[in-house]
Amino acid sequence: MAMVLPSILAQTAENVTENVNKTERIPSTPEGMAVAYGSLVIMAMLPIFFGSYRSVIYHKEKKPDKMTKRDAAIFPVIASCALVGLYIVFKLFSKEYINLLLTGYFFFLGVLALTHLLSPIVSKLVPAAIPNIPFHIMFKQGEGDAAEYLIDYRFSTYDVVSLAACLLVGAWYLLQKHWVANNLFGLAFAVNAVELLHLNNVVTGCILLSGLFVYDIFWVFGTDVMVTVAKSFEAPIKLVFPQDLLTNGLAANNFAMLGLGDIVIPGIFIALLLRFDHSLKRKTKTYFHASVLAYFLGLMATICVMHIFKHAQPALLYLVPACIGTPLGLALIKGDLTAMFKYEDSHEDDKVSMDAKKETKETKQQQTSKKVK
Repeated sequence: MAMVLPSILAQTAENVTENVNKTERIPSTPEGMAVAYGSLVIMAMLPIFFGSYRSVIYHKEKKPDKMTKRDAAIFPVIASCALVGLYIVFKLFSKEYINLLLTGYFFFLGVLALTHLLSPIVSKLVPAAIPNIPFHIMFKQGEGDAAEYLIDYRFSTYDVVSLAACLLVGAWYLLQKHWVANNLFGLAFAVNAVELLHLNNVVTGCILLSGLFVYDIFWVFGTDVMVTVAKSFEAPIKLVFPQDLLTNGLAANNFAMLGLGDIVIPGIFIALLLRFDHSLKRKTKTYFHASVLAYFLGLMATICVMHIFKHAQPALLYLVPACIGTPLGLALIKGDLTAMFKYEDSHEDDKVSMDAKKETKETKQQQTSKKVK
């Protein structure tokens, strides 16, 4: 998913661009508009909620790569370069051929992301009488203990069934570009990103969100780069819902949209706060629940301001202050501010190995001093 994120960030304001067009096209009914935006808000909350809990499990079972302060600081620069690069490509070449390549790329990633979510569900639904045959693909370079594994992948027949089902969804998307298939891929991308992308600590999260706060405002209000890319870019990296569904049914075509960047970026910070709640070993998940509520209010504020002023609004302009200010203010009130900033999202095995190395080093120093004496 790390490879997908720059493209997601390049699409962060696609909802802004498209919603400008939608404000010029009056929805069929106020009820239809309410259903569309309500559905988008619910779909935005689900990946954050489930992805955060999955990140806790993933953190316990494996050692995920974490974003450092330096990574967070340069990330908006990398995202800006990717955005300008796409802008230049769309200006120089035909967008039909470019989108054809992008569709194939995101089809492959979407099938893998959806399979990753569906496999545990299939494993629980399939009767125990049906055997689950394990497979293990290995490809290594070298011999013995010095061998380096280039491929080390385990899967089962249940995973193959999940892959086949997800390939059908992918074929549906390729043939019809249906909004339901688009949303299935979009939700899979968002959940996997929140689960797998880990911030090192709260300070790193604040640096990342603050940088992207400036990034979003500059590229939406300062230039036409993001608007141009958003209009030209076609890929399942946004959530859509028709505003005229109640009147036109499945033939509805007046879509409201929300870019995945407005879900993933706050989501990985909220997932970090859930892991911080677990580290406090309290019965409540105060900071996680407060941040989820703050995200909801920030998203509602984005929608309200957009419709009141009839002008494009970068969602991170409202989401970042809400998602950062709420947990920090709450920690200040509860007296957890110091603990929050000292919290390091480190794996327990890492701590044990570091302590072991420290003890080994001290033992060697003691032995050396005894020999000298």
